[in-house]
Parts: sequence; structure tokens; C-alpha cells
Amino acid sequence: MSKTVWAGKFLTVQTEGTWEFAARQGQIAAAVIVAIDDGDVILVEQFRVPLGRACLELPAGLVGDETAGESVAVAAGRELEEETGYRADSIEDLGVFYSSPGMTSECFTLVRATGLTRIGDGGGDSDENITVHRVPLTEVPAFVAAKRKAGVAIDTKMLLILAGAIL
Repeated sequence: MSKTVWAGKFLTVQTEGTWEFAARQGQIAAAVIVAIDDGDVILVEQFRVPLGRACLELPAGLVGDETAGESVAVAAGRELEEETGYRADSIEDLGVFYSSPGMTSECFTLVRATGLTRIGDGGGDSDENITVHRVPLTEVPAFVAAKRKAGVAIDTKMLLILAGAIL
């Protein structure tokens, strides 16, 4: 049985035997959004405190952090609009994945957003300062390499759209 060592608003640190790991607090989940429009993918770049630098990522956000019982599709649509300024006609659930199972119990639901319409600038809420990038899928490997060279961290979920170039 796990023992809670520390609990915050969104996370707990737990131990079980010799394992130490982080877990989400309560019923909060996450959605990660693959937003594709006319051969382009919508990416976001934002400062991440644990990394101490900006990180290039797929748009994402918490599910149920503001409204209990919120569906993944509703949260993903809300986060896509807030972070990127794009609204999706369709959001398809692609399944649940685990972020770093040796260190955290955190999981996320991957969704595909299609039928995008630009309705605003995006950028996130007042605490986020998100830069939105629209990148042709064929140029993603070079774009990621340039960002990495510039000192930007690359989120592991970016492997999803880099897989073809890597394999």
C-alpha cells in the first residue's frame, strides 16, 4: 500500500516499498492534443518551471481542474482554444497513455483535433505566455532540431510526430 509523503493542490508524492513517485491529486486527468490542419501541426512553446526553460510541446491541459466531471473532449477543446486560438470541429479520443511510469502514475488521454478554425491568438491564460507554432508536418524534424539548438526543451510527446523521421 502506498504512503503519502506530501500532498499539494494537484500532486502527491508517495512511497511504496523503496519506490518514490508522484501522483495526480483527486480525479484530475490530462488531455494532449494532436491538432492537424491542412498538413500542418499546431505546437506550443512555453516556459516550464521544473525545466527552467521553454519547452516545445503538443497543446495539452488538465481535465476536471476547473469543472468536476468535465469530459476529455470538452477539456481538450477548451485547452486547444485557450492555448492556440484554434477551435476544432471534431475531437477524437485516441486512448490513454502513461507519461513516465517509473516516476509518476500520471496518464493522459491523447486526442486528435480536426476541422480547425482560427478564432483568436491563443497564448494561454495570464500565467502561461504560450507561443503558438504552426509547422508543416514535413518540416517538424528540422523545426525541432532548430528549437533544440536554441536551447528549447522538447517534450517527450513530440516523439509522436517525429516517429516517421526517427524510424
